[in-house]
Amino acid sequence: MKRLEKRALICLTLAAVLLLGLGVFVYRFAAYGNEWATFYVNQSIYSEGRLNVGRVLDVNGTVLCDNTREENKYNDDWEIREATVHAVGDLDGNISTGALSAYADKIVGYSLLTGTYSLTGKGPDITLSIDADVCKAAYQALGGRKGTVGVYNYETGEIICMVSSPTFDPATYDKNEDQESGMYLNKFLSSRFVPGSIFKLVTSAAAIENLDDLDSWTYHCSGVSYINGEAITCVSAHGTVDFEGALAQSCNCAFAELTQKIGSTLMREYVNKLGLTTSYDIDGISTAKGKFRFPKNVPLNLAWAGIGQYEDMINPCSMMVYMGAIANDGVAVTPKILHKVIGGTETERLLEEETASKLTEMMKNNVVVSYYESNFPGLDIYAKSGTAEVAGNEPHAWFSGFIKNKNNPYAFIVCVENGGSGSSVAAPVANQVLQAIVNRE
Repeated sequence: MKRLEKRALICLTLAAVLLLGLGVFVYRFAAYGNEWATFYVNQSIYSEGRLNVGRVLDVNGTVLCDNTREENKYNDDWEIREATVHAVGDLDGNISTGALSAYADKIVGYSLLTGTYSLTGKGPDITLSIDADVCKAAYQALGGRKGTVGVYNYETGEIICMVSSPTFDPATYDKNEDQESGMYLNKFLSSRFVPGSIFKLVTSAAAIENLDDLDSWTYHCSGVSYINGEAITCVSAHGTVDFEGALAQSCNCAFAELTQKIGSTLMREYVNKLGLTTSYDIDGISTAKGKFRFPKNVPLNLAWAGIGQYEDMINPCSMMVYMGAIANDGVAVTPKILHKVIGGTETERLLEEETASKLTEMMKNNVVVSYYESNFPGLDIYAKSGTAEVAGNEPHAWFSGFIKNKNNPYAFIVCVENGGSGSSVAAPVANQVLQAIVNRE
């Protein structure tokens, strides 16, 4: 009898292990089945390691990549190919954030029930939110310079432009040849840069919401101020400026004083609150997080951090989302790259509505006083430039902001690496791209 009981116990244990293993398999199959099915050795959807089914389209239905068993064909326009390769991806999978890699399961039509099987033998179309012609305009505006351009609809979240440079032609490049450093990296999603003076919009938000005397505050700029014997410098002496004037003149000395009044704790709180240390989930693709440090006991370093220097590093996409939040009465809309994704758009309030209104007013004043509206014909533009000092090299040129247009509600970010002045280098890039958007047929 004891022997039978022992055997029964062994059988029950084995059955329990079997059920547990089955449960683990079912869970992993549901969670990772798409990755298993789209592994490159699956000969039903890959030929020599390259997808042979599915198409990638832009928001207007322009074919960006068409995969068949006979060939992989990109768009006929080489400028469109180079402008969109970081969104579309390359056939060898070097761009992990491109659609061909990130959305392989959608391109091949993966289903939990049928796997990658289809009656026609063709994968479905996948439509991205980008506009190929707008991306081409951004590519042309960069003119071969390194950097990135991003534009998105701050009401719907759809990214209309996402261009990164250096880039390459996915239809003609030879992966066995020496490649330019960084050409596989989507800088809009995956990089961090010193922000320079565009970061003053973050310091401004903290000041508006926390400094009671801001309406009466003024600062006299002589071109240099000293903190513990160390200099904070401006490009020129701005004279006496109020808060709005300090932003329009991008006065480093004035913002150094404001940053010290705000303090390190609040500055740290605001980079988190405004999403600059957030990794955004863009339809399954994660963006890089910004990195910041605001020393409590080193006033000079704290001052430089509030100006957008010291150890500040922002991700272009997250800064663009912040621009969209200002335009959208303080509410941020999560970006997306897949057109008409099922489900609602996630939103989150980054700023009080009154703060967003004040920043909007100040950014318009920047354009009127410093950048001149005539440089942006037909555009109701609100912006801040930045010239970010980089050790041992030319500064990064930045221009960030948004346009107010009921038919074109777009926020933008432009970074030209080692380009020089933001207002003279990055601003014209932004204008060229935004003109392409608002003048679309």
